[in-house]
Amino acid sequence: MTKLSMGSHPYMLGFEQLERLLERSAKSGNEGYPPFNIEQTSENSYRITLAVAGFAEGDLSITLEDRQLVIRGRQRDDADGRVYLHRGIAARQFQRSFVLADGVEVGEAIMENGLLHVDLTRAAPETVVQTIKINKG
Repeated sequence: MTKLSMGSHPYMLGFEQLERLLERSAKSGNEGYPPFNIEQTSENSYRITLAVAGFAEGDLSITLEDRQLVIRGRQRDDADGRVYLHRGIAARQFQRSFVLADGVEVGEAIMENGLLHVDLTRAAPETVVQTIKINKG
């Protein structure tokens, strides 16, 4: 029995790009840091929340690259001669990637109490009915 991928399924035409996006997302190197939530805030809106305690707004960047939302964080090393007896708060960089469907737009980003909120909205698709004329060959 032959295993069919989504892009090669006979009833799924034009979904090759979606399959490539899923593969790219799986390879994006997202580890478990920082932790995040994704919530549906209404029928057509979502909110991604990342726990970014210790990061200032200037340490974070949010970009949209080819339908992929990329959130990066890089803290400046401000040790300034400090001597740590224990350093349990990591000052490491991160990158989190989320693949967005067509029609999903990035709204505002809000920093609040060590949490970064990124709001997304999805445009409601229009129902289009089109009649195709059959010509004689």
